Amino acid sequence: MVLVEVLRNLIRPLALTFRLTANIIAGHLLMSLIGGALISLPFSFMVLGSFVQSLLVFMELGVSVIQAYVFSTLLLLYLSEGEH
Repeated sequence: MVLVEVLRNLIRPLALTFRLTANIIAGHLLMSLIGGALISLPFSFMVLGSFVQSLLVFMELGVSVIQAYVFSTLLLLYLSEGEH
């Protein structure tokens, strides 16, 4: 029983870290793909694409704030469960 509890306390924050990393990588990958595609477009489409890219950067900023909040809250919850 002790082994199961120790594994649970180690795996939960690790899984949370993997989820946070995957979300960050997905956002950066999307921004780099759109940015790379903008280079080959004509100027008029490049301006529109740059606007979309700017909106995506602001959305990524909002997602990162939410992810940081969720990560911190869940990590504190997991750590407080381990103390009891």
